Amino acid sequence: MSVLETRDVFYSYTKGSMILSGINAVFETGKLHAILGPSGSGKTTLLSLLGGLDSPAKGKILFDGEDIAERGLEYHRRQHVSLIFQSYNLVDYLTPVENVKLTARQDALPVLKRLGLSAEEAGRSVLKLSGGQQQRVAIARTLASGAPFILADEPTGNLDEDTAAEITGILMESAHELDRCVIVVTHSRELAKRADIVWKLKGGSLQRVSPCLRADVPGQEVFL
Repeated sequence: MSVLETRDVFYSYTKGSMILSGINAVFETGKLHAILGPSGSGKTTLLSLLGGLDSPAKGKILFDGEDIAERGLEYHRRQHVSLIFQSYNLVDYLTPVENVKLTARQDALPVLKRLGLSAEEAGRSVLKLSGGQQQRVAIARTLASGAPFILADEPTGNLDEDTAAEITGILMESAHELDRCVIVVTHSRELAKRADIVWKLKGGSLQRVSPCLRADVPGQEVFL
């Protein structure tokens, strides 16, 4: 079981304006994590730090107990994590198969078929696919990479309800059946309901909360 951990992580956009203040969290494989929080709370920033796209002002990001900065952020991005962006970040002049091959450690077409694309669709330009199909290509690219950690920024934000539910199911399967750790930044309460672990980021602090908060318990915010 691999573990990605934040230890006393601080981050600020400008001097004196701290967006993350002493974040401590442990993310392990085999789980779907949902990170909730208001806009501007630093959710995407935290995801970027976990993915090695940026470095904390203070504190450490650890992979299996080792500071990712010591091996190098590029090594961490290449070996340990794969990111799914809200905008998909596909190469628009390539086909789905060609996009997946950019990171694949296995054959691209079987992965795409598993995610619901036909061989014909996998050979089209991605610009000729629907938003839901493009998101499937982005997820296929992630799965084919073999990375133990999948970091997803609002993966269902631009999708209709039915497609969003399907994508959430695929992410759950990736965690539970493929033993990946899936960390999702989201505003979706429906996705959070299906997560194994729910985190709330607010005021620079990250707290693990129950995915089943109850209206009859005083002081608990009802978000599900």
